[in-house]
Amino acid sequence: MELVYYDDESTSDRVQQLYTKLITEDKVDFLISPYSSGLTAAAAQVTESYGKIMIATGAASDSIFKKGYTRVYQVYTPASKYMAGAIDMLQQVDPGIKKLAFLFENSKFAKSVATAVKAYAESKGYEIVYEEYYPSGATEFTTYIAQIAQSGAEALLGGGHFQDGQSLAQQLYQQKPPLKAVFILVAPTVPEFADIGDAAVGFMGPSQWEAIAPYSPDQAKTLGLEWYGPTIDEFVNAYKAEYGKEPGYHAAGGYVAGLVLQYALEKAGTTNPDKVKDVLDNMHILTFWGEIQFSSRAEDHGLQVAHERILIQWQKVGGKLERVVVWPAKFAKAQALYPIWG
Repeated sequence: MELVYYDDESTSDRVQQLYTKLITEDKVDFLISPYSSGLTAAAAQVTESYGKIMIATGAASDSIFKKGYTRVYQVYTPASKYMAGAIDMLQQVDPGIKKLAFLFENSKFAKSVATAVKAYAESKGYEIVYEEYYPSGATEFTTYIAQIAQSGAEALLGGGHFQDGQSLAQQLYQQKPPLKAVFILVAPTVPEFADIGDAAVGFMGPSQWEAIAPYSPDQAKTLGLEWYGPTIDEFVNAYKAEYGKEPGYHAAGGYVAGLVLQYALEKAGTTNPDKVKDVLDNMHILTFWGEIQFSSRAEDHGLQVAHERILIQWQKVGGKLERVVVWPAKFAKAQALYPIWG
């Protein structure tokens, strides 16, 4: 195998130039997506036009997979299911809560999450009493937080990417609006979220993967699925040996994209894209990342339909800041700290 990669500089134009170069000049056989839904959408236009298979990691937006593409495959849980667990957990922990605030980044990914969870929350009887979208790159949230405090909201759902989410959490901690729970996209699931110290405690977020997840070869047998690749411990130990730190879900998601492609190539026994596509279309396996299965329907071909997201929360465990799984109940390793400010 030869790996060819470039810095896309996080711009759509650059992504399209480089994916064209990868295909036409470097003559690559298969591709892995860039990071973020917006950049993956830009890359998909190119890869699909050349008939190339692309494994999408770091891209959760459902809309990418509703454009009629037939060779783009998603390993992340779709954005439409990303924050449903927050609503489910609130219903169980505090059925009396009815008023929610939304403060999401104005980005393709965050808005798709917000749209889906808003519909889900309203279907469960919740009222959205505050809804705003801040510009990408924002780091100042004082005014938003003051408005949320006045709105009567009892819980907040928001965020977008790491830096903005971490800044939002820190400022929420400083101002402590009358909220019982806060769920933030991306930031709380990244180990570096702990850099804000005690301000991290209580914040929750939906994670694509955690090292404490229960996926194993034994679980594969129980589910009647084929197990493929390293165990969670094997992946974590190899990552720590290579990089000197614990892997977050971004690292695991990148790895599993290669793992999925490796599985398809081995099963196909060839690099013929049509035969590799046939394996991907019919794949349903369990890996250290969890279940992997892609929709083969024309209306959302390649959409991930099996991988479950989990809800984590930062807590003090033995005086040390740690991420713990608090939802769904079958995976929970600790009871949620509720309300957030103690």
